[in-house]
Amino acid sequence: MENSDFFLGIAQQALWITALAATPILVPALIAGLVLGMIQAATSINEQTLSFVPKLIVVAGMLALFGGSIMLLIADFTREIFDRIPQMLGN
Repeated sequence: MENSDFFLGIAQQALWITALAATPILVPALIAGLVLGMIQAATSINEQTLSFVPKLIVVAGMLALFGGSIMLLIADFTREIFDRIPQMLGN
């Protein structure tokens, strides 16, 4: 029972880290997509590249701003997982 709680805790933490890492990229892309969709609906311009290029620029900008902190977050989680290996093998 102890190992299942251990692995469930790791899985829960992994999902949380994934959400924290993806949020700074996905939320601005979602907002940009909504704004661009409203502009395209108002102007009746249905060109796919008009929505793709600005979203690509927003995602690239967010990666430039938050990429380092996302990598630190993932690296810390990985380091913590490797530190827990002896604890898992000891049980």
